[in-house]
Amino acid sequence: MVNENPNLEELNDPPVLEKALQAEPSVSVHPIVSIHPSVSIHPSVSAHPSSSVHPSTSAQPGGLNHPSSSCQELSVIKLSKRRWAVVLVFSCYSMCNAFQWIQYSSINNIFMHFYGVSAFAIDWLSMCYMLTYIPLLPPVAWLLEKFGLRTIALTGSALNCLGAWVKLGSLKPHLFPVTVLGQVICSVAQVFILGMPSRIASVWFGANEVSTACSVAVFGNQLGIAIGFLVPPILVPNIKDRDQLAYHISIMFYIIGGVATLLFILVIIVFKEKPKHPPSRAQSLSYALASSDASYFSSIVRLFKNLNFVLLVITYGLNAGAFYALSTLLNRMVILHYPGEEVNAGRIGLTIVIAGMLGAVISGIWLDKSKTYKETTLVVYIMTLVGMVVYTFTLSLGHLWVVFLTAGTLGFFMTGYLPLGFEFAVELTYPESEGMSSGLLNVSAQVFGIIFTISQGQIIDSYGTMPGNIFLCVFLSLGAALTAFIRADLRRQKANKEVPETKVQEEENNTSKAPTILSEDHL
Repeated sequence: MVNENPNLEELNDPPVLEKALQAEPSVSVHPIVSIHPSVSIHPSVSAHPSSSVHPSTSAQPGGLNHPSSSCQELSVIKLSKRRWAVVLVFSCYSMCNAFQWIQYSSINNIFMHFYGVSAFAIDWLSMCYMLTYIPLLPPVAWLLEKFGLRTIALTGSALNCLGAWVKLGSLKPHLFPVTVLGQVICSVAQVFILGMPSRIASVWFGANEVSTACSVAVFGNQLGIAIGFLVPPILVPNIKDRDQLAYHISIMFYIIGGVATLLFILVIIVFKEKPKHPPSRAQSLSYALASSDASYFSSIVRLFKNLNFVLLVITYGLNAGAFYALSTLLNRMVILHYPGEEVNAGRIGLTIVIAGMLGAVISGIWLDKSKTYKETTLVVYIMTLVGMVVYTFTLSLGHLWVVFLTAGTLGFFMTGYLPLGFEFAVELTYPESEGMSSGLLNVSAQVFGIIFTISQGQIIDSYGTMPGNIFLCVFLSLGAALTAFIRADLRRQKANKEVPETKVQEEENNTSKAPTILSEDHL
């Protein structure tokens, strides 16, 4: 926090400025922010190590250029009206990508018949999303730090659009490799999407909005999965004629291709790199602390030295991996107990995700008001375990309405946990890159997702659905136990509380200023 004196505008000579800083009582420098006489700090400097430095950050040989203007820009904390448009557009193209992830698994048996392949081959159309994420995260995270949000958003939405159109070349039974290619392209697009929610929330939203904004960003991904469970069974009926199947599949592929193209155009128009002014004190300090020569790999090393974050990486991976396995194998599990109920299998998946979306939004609002990250995460994790146990022992009762009820309860907590993990990670690792922390969470989720999907699939084939679901219950129990050991070291909250954003400090000359939160409507 910098309290500036208007008289500093006259101090263009560095020695005079240094003397004034030492003598003038109305000028205070926050201990976290160091100011060199020849460097002015601009709020648009990125908070992350690899980001480029704004021209106003460069040293001026003649001394400090307009120090008052620079300090005032750093002190202004203002919310941009564009922030909601940005997060909604992101949420929409994330939804489109998530739909393409689950569209094959939700009608697994129909695509098996059309392409003449095994259930395991169709499962890999889902698991390729998990597999491609693991090796591609480091380069994509580096690109996020190097080129920023807009470039990553454009790349992700473009690849998502391309993959959707490639699938239209796979409408013959012998063209299964083409549909695999399209799905792999979409899976690469996912790498540019999954790590964005917490970064968008931090860069664009105020301290009392970040958790809600992160939930809205994750909301789109969950909505895409929900639509992916609901729509394919309706558009593609279970019929034997492959020519008729090709026609129905083409309708689905054309719709998703058109939607993906429209969303790519919206990203070009709406998505901006960052707001003109920082939206919170934590983000303002991040701008001031930016270092252009910080090592990308040293950031990873620091994250892995953070024991609380490492525990969160493991527990998040166990929970999200269980969700990925459950989503991928849901059609197979329901059809085993309720033959011919493909549409209801999709509706059960829809119920899981819709309930999870409600849980995510409620969790985000609750976190913004209570800041109880550790307690909320632990309670939701325990309830996820309880929901999974109940679902396991009710799936085979022969009553679909019971399955809908227990699956919805499970989804409320299991998918509602996902944005909690993102926001808790940002709190534990501030001021490290949000893209890196959320990216490592997602790597853990993909690794456990692949392991759980393959293992549970083999258990279901050999022993039935109940042993397969008990397998997931065991690992969710482990995750709940490990969550209890995470210490609530809320670093971002501490940064926001060091000097309250709405507090005005009065000096004798009434010239010092403290940051205030403003809306563009008030200017």
